Amino acid sequence: MIRICFSGVTGWTASAVVAAIEGSADLVLVSGVSRSAAGKSLAEAVGCAAEGRVYASVAEALAAGPVDVVIDYTSAAAVKQNAFEAVRAGAHVVIGSSGLTAEDYAELDEAARDREVGVIAAGNFSVMAAVLRKAAALAAEHLDRWEIIDYASAGKPDVPSGTARELAETLGAIRRPVPAVPLDELRGPVEARGADVDGTRIHSVRLPSYVVSTEIIFGGAGERLVMQHDAGPDPAPYVAGTLLAVRHVGDAVGVRRGLDSLLFES
Repeated sequence: MIRICFSGVTGWTASAVVAAIEGSADLVLVSGVSRSAAGKSLAEAVGCAAEGRVYASVAEALAAGPVDVVIDYTSAAAVKQNAFEAVRAGAHVVIGSSGLTAEDYAELDEAARDREVGVIAAGNFSVMAAVLRKAAALAAEHLDRWEIIDYASAGKPDVPSGTARELAETLGAIRRPVPAVPLDELRGPVEARGADVDGTRIHSVRLPSYVVSTEIIFGGAGERLVMQHDAGPDPAPYVAGTLLAVRHVGDAVGVRRGLDSLLFES
């Protein structure tokens, strides 16, 4: 039985994942983390049948009883501290929050290896989003010009989204795209060309009606290849991938990035 602490247990994604945990014979929710619901039982806070309680921090939750895996669906402001607290306590971590940089992951990887625990982090735990990332990586082996458009809700403060950032970092490990007009030769605001992440230009759109959508455009002479993943208004797309990560996060020590690290062979 895998004992789980859910950090962000009163958040948008939690309800669907908690319900799936309760319906799984090999998983059990033993605690939650939420500053707004700290001190309540899980039953009071999220309406589940689990017997555990909600705490104000990951450190408090882990001190209260044994935990095998911490799931983090919080925010860019909280995820780093949560992940390091879990790793230092010897718990495996599944990170569904965006906001960590490549440098943060390198530091976390070192800490996880020191404690001999596993971390799986994905900007998007949707299986379809993982397929998009795999397909884009395959395309980048043969195509040399692309840009990413990152769509999210008007209130999402971190840019680009974790999904778009991870996609750019994946492609950057394959090759850097052929640059367009050099930035110092542009006529107009440089910001119009988006942010550079490992050589890929990412344009972040923040508007109502979007949840998380990621579009990558490959351009060639006289043709384009467009790949896009759109997430709907509920957290259902992220459940299967999150539980897959929970079940396999302990299979390897250190940080693994992206759900595709579990779905596809290297």
